[in-house]
Amino acid sequence: MDVALTEELVLLDVEARDNLDLLRQAAQRLYEQGYVKESYADAVVAREKVFATGLPTVMGGVAIPHTDVEHVNAPAVCIARLKEPVDFVVMGDDTETIPVDCIFMLAMKEAHAQLTLLQNLMGILQDADALKTVKSSESAEEICAFVRERLSKSEDG
Repeated sequence: MDVALTEELVLLDVEARDNLDLLRQAAQRLYEQGYVKESYADAVVAREKVFATGLPTVMGGVAIPHTDVEHVNAPAVCIARLKEPVDFVVMGDDTETIPVDCIFMLAMKEAHAQLTLLQNLMGILQDADALKTVKSSESAEEICAFVRERLSKSEDG
């Protein structure tokens, strides 16, 4: 997997006022680590308002925020798990919101790579055991290793 996912990019017990605050916190971490440009946070917030990314899953809501490739320096995924869920508008249905307690923020350099990563992530999101691991593991290291392994497996398949 040519996408960075490090322990520094796994945020646990995040406290956010709302989904936009959460997006800014995750974007800030990607920026601090050098994966995205300064413009990334505003771009991801603007995109979320137009193209919502909330997804109902077997274990509550998750969101997969991302934005255009020109705001990205190097491909990475930032996983943020919240102390208390925040509402996201459901993808493809702007009349509904869902409480989200975990996001996978994507920073991709190429549109087709983003699509592949989204498909691979959906494999995790549709698997109750996998999602439980991400939502309940105590350590960033564990989550990081687990998600990396799952994403690289789906690339081989």
